[in-house]
Amino acid sequence: MNIKELYQLYQQHPVITTDSRNCPEGSIFLALKGASFNGNQFAQQALEKGCAYAIVDEEEHKTDERIILVDDCLQTFKDLAREHRRQFLLPVIGITGTNGKTTTKELIRSVLAEEYDVMATEGNFNNDVGVPKTLFRLNDSYDIAVVEMGASHPGDIKTLVETCEPTCGLITNVGRAHLQGFGSFEGVCKTKGELYDFLLEHECPVFVNRDNEHLMQMISERSAANNQEPDVYYYGQGDSEDILIRGEVVRCDPFLTFRWREQDHEAHYQSDWMEVKTHLIGAYNLDNLLAAIIVGYVNNVPFEHINHALENYVPTNNRSQLTKTTKNSLIVDAYNANPSSMKAAIDNFRLVEAPRKMAILGMMGELGDVSQEEHRKVVQMLEESHFDEVWLVGAEFQKANAPFRTFADVEEVKQELTRHQPEGLTILIKGSNSTHLYELPPLL
Repeated sequence: MNIKELYQLYQQHPVITTDSRNCPEGSIFLALKGASFNGNQFAQQALEKGCAYAIVDEEEHKTDERIILVDDCLQTFKDLAREHRRQFLLPVIGITGTNGKTTTKELIRSVLAEEYDVMATEGNFNNDVGVPKTLFRLNDSYDIAVVEMGASHPGDIKTLVETCEPTCGLITNVGRAHLQGFGSFEGVCKTKGELYDFLLEHECPVFVNRDNEHLMQMISERSAANNQEPDVYYYGQGDSEDILIRGEVVRCDPFLTFRWREQDHEAHYQSDWMEVKTHLIGAYNLDNLLAAIIVGYVNNVPFEHINHALENYVPTNNRSQLTKTTKNSLIVDAYNANPSSMKAAIDNFRLVEAPRKMAILGMMGELGDVSQEEHRKVVQMLEESHFDEVWLVGAEFQKANAPFRTFADVEEVKQELTRHQPEGLTILIKGSNSTHLYELPPLL
């Protein structure tokens, strides 16, 4: 059975489940595999629970005429999702990057939702399983889609863009993350740049941060390789004449207030500056905000509606959140940590006006051979910052000879908080999701 035939079957049974514990009546079970599970083993059980069909890729599990055998279930899942995406002519905005892609995606969703019905990636469903699941949510009620794509190995973005087939897109930035999977920073750039490759090949518009030298180099090299002039919309904080949307920080107290304007040097036109007070912590979020503005601008969202969306966006999921407890003010950014995001968080925390500051930082994962070097750099930044108190969490920090309190894991931190309760501090909590520092705010 080919993909066209499988998709016809899906149209008759338009619910795909990959979890044998959740088998809606008449749905299709698709047997995916993971490090500790094999969905093929549950195909028959899925039919018994109510699925109309099951798709497997191991012949010994084809025990029923309603079980369909394919070469590779994950590839079939992606191919079916692409076929579904092709049923809709709506714009699809693809987003990737080392840092800020989820925040940027949510800001773009908020801006576009002022004028359109928007389908966007939920949570962090941005991998080779999450992107197909996102695409299957498409239906005729949506005007536009925003799809986030993550990567931890070479070729990941190429696979995802070939699945979702974006009509435009942006890379937030590139940094030293997942180096264990990519092998080098050059590997990160090459993989993230696969979004540019697809968009240029299909003559689709690209949104580019004019201030980011790595992105500028990537778009230049790919334009030359494709022997074509890209359709680029530039945004940034600089004075380059090709910047369409320009912005600058007004203050961080600690929420970011910024101003922006449209400028067209060829037409000798500049709009008035517009000031926006956000609920985001950190000057580093300006690039994410400008990305949302330029996407909204190109999609004809009025200025006042763009500003309304950005003023009312409130971050969730431990991303740049400000939380006030009875004892302290907390800046919680405990979802992701890599060298570039850690530097941005520390630099911003230096600028925050507060009488007493404390940093609780968790180790950064997947850095391979440069892990110790990168953790020592963080320690050096902290030494130069002169915060009132610093706690470091994780084995990599324990090996960094830091002149600060170190803890093996979050459980040790919790135990210390029962003995020593910080009070009257502004506290930055920053670390990878795997360090579980998001468990600390209720204790502070």
